[in-house]
Order: sequence, then structure tokens, then C-alpha cells
Amino acid sequence: MAASSNNVPTLSGWGRLARPGREVLSEDLERLTEGKVLSRGLGRAYGDSALPPPGELDVATTVLADRILSFDRDTGLLRAEAGLSLAELNRLYLAKGWFTPVSPGTQFVTLGGMVAADVHGKNHHVEGCFGAHVTRLRMRVADGRILECGPEEEAELFWATVGGMGLTGHILEVEFRMKRVPSPWIQGESMRVADIDEFIARLKESGPDWPMTMGWIDCASRGARLGRGILYRGRWAEAASAPAEPPKRKRRKTVPFDFPGFALNRLSIRAFNEAIYRTHVPAFKSGILHPEEFFYPLDKIHHWNRIYGRRGFTQYQCVLPESAGHGAARRFLELLTSRGGASFLCVIKDCAAEGQGMLSFPMPGISIALDIPVDRGTQELVDVLNRDVIDMGGRIYLAKDAFTRPEDFRAMEPRLDRWMEVRRRWDPELRLRSAQSVRIFGDPT
Repeated sequence: MAASSNNVPTLSGWGRLARPGREVLSEDLERLTEGKVLSRGLGRAYGDSALPPPGELDVATTVLADRILSFDRDTGLLRAEAGLSLAELNRLYLAKGWFTPVSPGTQFVTLGGMVAADVHGKNHHVEGCFGAHVTRLRMRVADGRILECGPEEEAELFWATVGGMGLTGHILEVEFRMKRVPSPWIQGESMRVADIDEFIARLKESGPDWPMTMGWIDCASRGARLGRGILYRGRWAEAASAPAEPPKRKRRKTVPFDFPGFALNRLSIRAFNEAIYRTHVPAFKSGILHPEEFFYPLDKIHHWNRIYGRRGFTQYQCVLPESAGHGAARRFLELLTSRGGASFLCVIKDCAAEGQGMLSFPMPGISIALDIPVDRGTQELVDVLNRDVIDMGGRIYLAKDAFTRPEDFRAMEPRLDRWMEVRRRWDPELRLRSAQSVRIFGDPT
């Protein structure tokens, strides 16, 4: 939290988009959430989904409410307060042979946030989204009642909350099943891939044998090199082939200051992409990897968002469905590069079946996520990309979004009316809202 020039406190998302707001912290979530319009967690959403709506100052920050309430060592069933972070969960359980069934690309996220965004990971083609593994939620709904819900109890509320961006109620406790792992290490491979068509083919080929896959792609190059990159795939290493000692926590570096606005430009981004591709030597690698290196490569640099300077950035993440046909990813990248959209970081993943969460993001197809520095042309670029995604029958990820127009989201989300119906049933006055819900859903300010 920081203060603006007129001494009004502000909150920002990870993309550094700021809004007037103040965090209220407590270990008592029941008392903390009373009367609040939003629960924030660690605030790592890239856009404005974890920011208060205009005219609202206080949001409930759940990070102090992080107690583990129960854990069954036979079944892996764990129940914890919503403020428990994935980093702490990994610290406590990974060396003991347990890991969350689904992990996003950062461990600096709370369980409540994982439910609200219905996070997905490198294993979506195997395990789906996090919500598929959640068995119960304890929530405070808009009228102040505290209740339990799950797939078989208040199921509509439950599935509207999974991926519902915190707009159906304050998540107080989360119950889900952890997964047993044979060791805390990763057996991994990585390889350079020449272009986007080969990349998609390799990604799909890897799925049956590798439960975790993803790739970095160079979306600054054009022509024959368009979409070249590095494919990563992994599985949990067997105990016999893994180091006997558990992995030690990685020491992290820090970006100590905001980079100047001119530091990131098309030339520097192109040079960075070229360096990443060329320095992957040899072209094919195989070995035992540290889990943080495999799952959370960006977490080793604290405040890496400062690289984008004070103007910040937005992450645009979309899924291009299988129904869009062969070459959909190439057409998307060609549109991006033709509009001057060079990205410092572009990640591609394989997505499988759509989850039951009413606004859950993935669908069968290819997910592409790219970081875009914010400037005068950002809104126009997002508009153009969204029109292409709509034409292909895809959608964007609300946890990353800061610029999508309401009419575009409605055009890409046929499930929206049903979700809004359930939301209004539990919150007819729309007391629970965010800056994003005002922008996209037309909530009152």
C-alpha cells in the first residue's frame, strides 16, 4: 500500500495499476470481512480484480488468517484458513511428500485467491483447475450469514465462487485434497523449438507422457522464426533417482528500484528474447530440477514487476480453442506482432476440458499469456486482440485482465448470464464488488 500525491492511500495489483484503497488486516476473518466489499489476499492479481471499486477505501486482506485447521495424512484432505499462502503450504508439506494438486506460476498466492481465480497450472491437461480438487468452502455471503458450500451442498453458490473473482462472498476457509508425490524433486526436460507450429505439435505430443508441460515463446520475432521458444516438461522424480536431501529454499534477488520508462522497448525486448533462446545450450536438456526452479522461475526475483517502471504492465492471457483449427496460435501471434505488441515474457500452455466453475478460464485449446508494458496504445492493442479471440471462440482470464471492455467480455463468455443470476440470488444489492466488477459487469460505484 502507498499514498498518492494527495495523501489518499492507494492499493495496486501486480501489474502496478493503482486505485484509492486501504488494506484492513486481522487474524479473525469472520470479524474482518463484516461489511467489506472485497477480500484481497496477497494482491497478486495483475489487473484490478483485487482492487476496491471507486468510492470504496477498505478491503479485507486475508494474509494474517493463515492457520491450518486439519490434515488427514491418509487421504491428503487439508482444511485451512483462506489466507494460507501456497509458499507456506509448500514449505510445510513438500518435503513430507505432499503437494497441491494444481499450482499457478507463483507461490505467492493464498488459498482463497486460488479458489477465486480457479487457478490452473502446467498440469491442466491432467488435473484441470484447482476448483476441481476443492471439497468445501466456508464463506460469509453478502447478507452476513456464514455458511458451508461444496459440490453437493449449495452447489450453485460453490461453482459460482470457483473462478468468481471473490464476488459471490468472502472465502473464509478452504478444504481440498493434496497429492502424494514420490519425492520433492522434478525430473525435467527442456528443448529449443524452431517455430510456433512445431511448438504446438511438441506441446500436444508431450501431454500423454508428461503431466506438466509449458513453454516460453519468442513473440518478438517474425516470419519463419515466429513463436520459436523453449518447451519445458516435467514429472515428479522417483525417490530412487532424486537427491536424498529435500530441496533447500532458493535465495532470491531483488529488483531494487523502478526501471526508467525507456528501458523496455521493442529493441530491448527483442534482444532479451534472442538471448533467452540462444543461451539455452545445449538445445536439449534433461535432469533433476529444484521444484521452485520448475514451478516458480519468476519468484526468485522479488519485485520483478519494477522492470516495467512506474507505468506498469498488463498481462494479457487468452485461450484459443481447439475449434479454431490448426494455425490459430500462429494467426494470433501474427496479429500481435503486426500491431507492435512485443512481450518481455510470453508463456504457452496446453488446456484440457472446461471446469465446472461458472467463470473458470480454461477450455480445450492453447493458452497464451503475454506481458505488455502499459502505454497510450495498450487499450487499442487489447481491443484488437480481444476481437480476434472472440472470432475464434476463445476467452480471456479475469485474474490477469485490466483493459477488456464489458461488451467484449460478454461476447466471449456465454456462461455470464447464469453466473450473474446466481450472484444476484446471493447478493441482490451487489454489495460485494471490485474495480474490475464495476468496469466489466457494470456494478454500482
